[in-house]
Amino acid sequence: MDCKTKIKELREMTGMNRTEFCDYFQIPYGTVTDWERDYRHAPEYVLRLLEYYIRMENLIKDKKDETK
Repeated sequence: MDCKTKIKELREMTGMNRTEFCDYFQIPYGTVTDWERDYRHAPEYVLRLLEYYIRMENLIKDKKDETK
């Protein structure tokens, strides 16, 4: 999976918008924007660490919660 798709998938898993995601993970807004627009690519280890942290900290937003 490419960086653009993966970072957006990770952000959407948390239910956070881009600003909230950047604030939570202390990643500059411009950096995440560039990753999502495919202008730049995050190192593979960063994507793995983000996914690991999101899963371990149970930050995954439940889809059924969004419909309420």
